[in-house]
Parts: sequence; C-alpha cells; structure tokens
Amino acid sequence: MTIPNRHVVHRNCTNCEAACGIEVHMEGTEIRRIAGDAQDPFSRGRICPKVVGMRGLQEDPDRLRKPLVRRGGEWLEASWEMALDAAAEGLLRVKAAHGPEAIALYRGNPGIHDAGTILSTGVLVGALGTRQVYSAGSLDTWPRFVQCTEMFGSPIRIPVPDIDRTQYLLMLGANPAVSQGSIMTAPGIVERIAAIRARGGKVVVIDPRRSETARLADEHHFIRPGTDAALLLAMIQVLFAEGLVRLGPAEGHVAGLETLARHAADFPPERVAGACGIDAETIRRLAREFAAAPSAIAYGRMGTSVQPFGTLACWGIDLLCVLTGNLDRLGGLMWAEPAAPMHFGMESGGLPVKLGRWKSRAQGREERFGDLPISALAEEIEAPGEGQVRALVTVAGNPVNTAPNAGRLARAVAGLDFMVSLDGYRNETTQHAHVILPPAGPLQREHYDVLLMHVAVRNIAKWSPAALPRGNDEPDGWACTLELARRLMGKQAPPAAAFDAAVARRLLQGALSSSRFKDTLGIDEVMASVGDAPGVARVIDGMLRLGPYGDGCGRAPEGLSLARLQAAPHGIDLGPLRPSLPGVIATASGAIELAPGRMVDDLPRLERFLAGCADAAPAMLRLINRRDARSMNSWLHNVAALAKGRDRCVLQMHPDDARARAIDDGQTVSLRSPRGVIELPAEVTTAVMPGVVSVPHGFGHRGDGLALRVAAGRAGVNVNEVSDDLAFDAPSGAIALFGVPVTVSASELRTPDAS
Repeated sequence: MTIPNRHVVHRNCTNCEAACGIEVHMEGTEIRRIAGDAQDPFSRGRICPKVVGMRGLQEDPDRLRKPLVRRGGEWLEASWEMALDAAAEGLLRVKAAHGPEAIALYRGNPGIHDAGTILSTGVLVGALGTRQVYSAGSLDTWPRFVQCTEMFGSPIRIPVPDIDRTQYLLMLGANPAVSQGSIMTAPGIVERIAAIRARGGKVVVIDPRRSETARLADEHHFIRPGTDAALLLAMIQVLFAEGLVRLGPAEGHVAGLETLARHAADFPPERVAGACGIDAETIRRLAREFAAAPSAIAYGRMGTSVQPFGTLACWGIDLLCVLTGNLDRLGGLMWAEPAAPMHFGMESGGLPVKLGRWKSRAQGREERFGDLPISALAEEIEAPGEGQVRALVTVAGNPVNTAPNAGRLARAVAGLDFMVSLDGYRNETTQHAHVILPPAGPLQREHYDVLLMHVAVRNIAKWSPAALPRGNDEPDGWACTLELARRLMGKQAPPAAAFDAAVARRLLQGALSSSRFKDTLGIDEVMASVGDAPGVARVIDGMLRLGPYGDGCGRAPEGLSLARLQAAPHGIDLGPLRPSLPGVIATASGAIELAPGRMVDDLPRLERFLAGCADAAPAMLRLINRRDARSMNSWLHNVAALAKGRDRCVLQMHPDDARARAIDDGQTVSLRSPRGVIELPAEVTTAVMPGVVSVPHGFGHRGDGLALRVAAGRAGVNVNEVSDDLAFDAPSGAIALFGVPVTVSASELRTPDAS
C-alpha cells in the first residue's frame, strides 16, 4: 500500500469514554501531531489531556512489539507461532490435568476501547470452557448494570443524561470534568455543563470532595461516603409526602409505585440528615427544586457505584427522574439508539436476564452477566480442592493493581501453574505470566465504539481507521484472541480464515435475530453483503447494516453501512436523543419495575448502616478514591508527557483531621486498614470534608519484573493494598472501594524533600 507523505487520519481517541474525534497528522508512517477534529459533529474539536496518550502509547519504547515467553526467570522474545503454541499448550495441560474450571479469565477496562477485543473475548471463554470468568465490572459498573436489569430488563438499557437540553443537573459521586464522563459518553463535558448555567439552568454537585466538577457548579454539598442512597430515598420521600410525584412519559408504564411509596416513607429527611451530613431542610429544598425544574437530570458514577450501597444509589438516581416526569423526556434521562446495538436476554428474543446463575467455589459469590467478582479470585487460587484455579488468562487488564486487597491477589497470582496475558506491557499483573501476547498499538487498530454509543448523549456513528499500518506479526486484539482460541480447539480447529468467518457468522446471526430486517433477510445474505475479508470490520459492517439506521443489506439503500461511514471520516450525526417508551423496556412484565425485590430486600441493611453511623469510632476516617485528568485507571502512567509535573499520588485530608493527628501539609503519613498499610505524602486541604481522606486510584507501579520505566520512576502507592476484598454491595456483588474505614497517622519515615 502506498502511503501519502503528508496526510491526516480522522478517528476517535480511545483513551477514555468521551470518544473525542481527533486528527492524526502523519508524515509517511511517522506521527507528527494529534489534534482535535473541529469537524467531528460530536466533539467539535474538544479534547482532554489524555489524547496525548494516543501517541504516547503507540510510541512508548516499553510497549511490547513481540511476544514474550518466560523461561525460568528470563523473558525471551518469541515468534507468534511459538508464543501462541506455548500459550495453548500450557493452558491445555492444566485443563487436561484439572478440568476447565481450573482456568480463570480476567478481562480488563482497556478492552472496551477496542471493538475487536470486545467482540472476540467471548469466543476465548468458550474455547477454555470455564465459568471462572472475572472482569473489571465488579470494580466499576455492576451496580448500574444490575439496577438497569432489574428496572428496565437489560444491563445496557441505561438511560443517559440529555445534558444538552436540561435545566437542572444533580450529580452525585461523579467528576466528569476529570473523567470526561463515564457511562455517559459526552465529549467536551466542561463546556456542556457550563452551557446549562449559561441558559439559566442550575448545577448541583453532592460529593465528599470539592472536585473539579464541583467547582463548576452553582452548589456543592459534602456527603458522607456510603449515604447517597439514603439521601436519594429521603428526596423521594419528600416527593411522595408533598404530592410532587408526576410520572410524565412513564405514566402507564410502571409497576410497584405503591410499594415504593411505602418503603420511601421510612426515610424522611430528619432520619438520614445526621448520617449524610446534609441537613433536612436542604434535602427538602433539593427535592422540590428537582421536581419544579422544567427538565432535570440526576447522574452518579463511581462514588455512587463502588460503595456499600451502590445498587440502591443507582436505583435512587433513576427513581428521582421517573417520579418527576424526567425519564424519557427531553432534558431528562433518555435512551440512546446506537447504530450497532448489542442485545441481552428478552430484547434479543430470549429469556429475561438472570443473575446469580452460579457461584464461586470458595466464597459463594454470585455471577453477574457471566462474570464473578474479582474479589473472589485470590481465594479461588488459594483454596485447595476440586476446581482450584491453577491457570489464568488476562485480557487487557491489570487486576493485581486495581483489585481490592491487591497484595493478596499478587501473592496468589505468583503461585499459579501457568498464566497467559494478552497485553502490551509487563505490568504488575503480566510480570507473573509465562506468555505475553501483545496486540498492535492503539493507532494501528481499526475501531468502532460498540459499547460507548449505548450511553452517548447524542446518537452518533463513526468509524476509526488505523492511522498506522500493521505488519503480519502485529495482530490486533481480534486476531490475537481468535488465534489463541483456535489453538485451544486442538486437532478439531478449522483453518484460521474459516474460524474467523464462523465467528463473524455467529455474531451477526445474533444481531439479525434482533434486527428490524429479521423477517426478510437471512444470514447467508448478510455474510455475502459484508464480504470475506477476515477481521472485525466485517462484523461492524453487518451490525451497522442490521441496526436501526442500517441499509438492511440493500433493503433500505439510504441506510448505514461501513462503506458509508468510511466515506464520512468525521462521523455521521444521527440526531439528539429521542423518546423511547415503551419499546425500550425489556422486563418480563413489560413495565418499568420501580420496586424490584433485589433493591427492596436490601433496605434493612441500609437502615442498620444508618443506625450505626452515630456509633462510628472518631479515630476512623472514610477512604475515597479519585481520578486524575492525566491518567485512566492504571494504564497511562508510562506516558512521559502525562506523568510529568507535580506528584499526584497524595493523600488529601481536611485541616481539622490533620490538626487532630498532628499532621502537616507535605508530611509522609501512614494510612492503615485491616488489609494493609501504605505510606504517602499528605495534602491538607478543605477540598475534602472532615472525616474523609482521598487517595488516587491506579498508582503503585512497583516490582522487579515490571518494564514501566516512566511509571516506576513515579510509582506512588497502590490504594488497593488497603481496600477490603470482603466489603461489597450486596445486590450487585460489586466491590465497596469507597467508604473503607481507615486510620491515618504521621509516619516514622522521612518526609520527602520538596524537590
């Protein structure tokens, strides 16, 4: 292929959920610069610092370009044939000796930013034949997914804020000014928030920390970690007590209203105010304002998810919108209509989504959406007996850094019989692997934001072509995963091209079963329409053609196809969010379930927690995590341009708490929990409320086997060395990373020099 000397490739940034359009300015095969794409109809040229990481990751000398095989204590570069054979042989050896359940698989957060990895990992799980599957969902999204499954019938039927048309935005435990939005794809979020105030609306932030987003708001209120659900139920009690319930578009489409009213009556503002740290009159005022606004949104994220009552908090957020007529309303919570939709359960013509279909062997932790919580993995490796995990496959994840009680998991992983990692780095997790299979760099991959368009604040479709070519020895995530899966099939494995086609056919058969064209179109015609070139592109082409805007393989000639997207390099604007009720509901009853048993049954636990708040030991502080604008979990810390500057891995503490413990700003402190201790500098600041301390997530890059020179040079500490793997949100099974009780004291270590 001839490459023009100077050219620009238009695509999306894949370093966070904002999906900003970018221009990759090339000179031959050399990246000159990356800028925002002003013609992108969604992001309109807006980008954040993380876009620097696209070039940084692509050019990072520490990123692996060749597979590695570990022999004894030495890493050796290997050919792809040799490495894939070694990976398959090691896994099959464990499977033959101990059965398929002796192999576990973990899929991490970076995988959602690569369409090939998203769509192919299930094939690898099937080839392994194991139910020992884990993911980052239990560290992040499970409460929201469980709540949406219970209320609306599907984990990805998630109503998202129609932020561009709202007049009132209430945010709890979310910091989109730094995260750029999460389960809310909204590039340029700072400008979108500012626009609310500019058009006369109001922004209110409720958070234990005066975050970067809180500084943009009209009001900020501190709240004690773990009490968001109580606050929301108190606001809902006010709506019922004062006759402010107006279902609006949801009228006639709900079930359980009377049951909800009965349970909400147990949470008047006076009962929860002391525990929350927000006075009763303020709670009432916020409820009345929300109900009176011309349009209103409630939005929560990590702070409302990864806490002891994450599912109840997510439930309360959507209930607040339903009860005030702000669900499926312009300027309220609405559903996106993605061009390439994914489906679950009844919405794909099947049975309702079931939760808890199996449990982990040692702890009895329940499955969610095919995965077990990552907090159960260490014990599954440690506990002897039938089904003991003896091998692990990791796909684009770093659980030894990001999972709770990280020290325990690190020790467990180090003792495995065999481990394979599909990853581009030797990090805290992959350093324990026997084989590392590195996919091509981020700018060498074709991509379509399959999952993120389900939660976009506007309906958009955009294809991201590769900016750089890939050689035959540089497979993308799709090819790497499928080739390992094919080898695991042994002698029964079909040729690579036939296997690729079979996987594409199966995925597109699923898409066809939910398509508006299903009665007039057969899978053979679909496969003929998408061509025979291997790779993820033909799957995306088929999903687009079968989707709500698709061309139906010629039946709707003006509709979408991959070719049409490729001809529109900046993307295609499919319009603002549109009303979707009742068709979007996929529950067994066909109604929005306002009082699902899974939530109602958890209310007594919340009441016990509130009662115990008054008895909390004054020496105990509550730990919360925080994000940083220059990082994404643990995987951008090796980009030099993003890692430079001040030390960001510091413990934030209120002056009153620091004074009580004789701690000065900049002093090294010891943070302790029953799980461990970490030492780091203190930043004394009024940005956190009294009784709360904050440590950023994703740092702590240490270990002799790492090849992360930039990250290790500014390692920081891993907050998950003190998080609790036994603390979780009961309805979802998600880990309670926020609200962990800790103590902080001056360290005996020398305080680092200011330099």
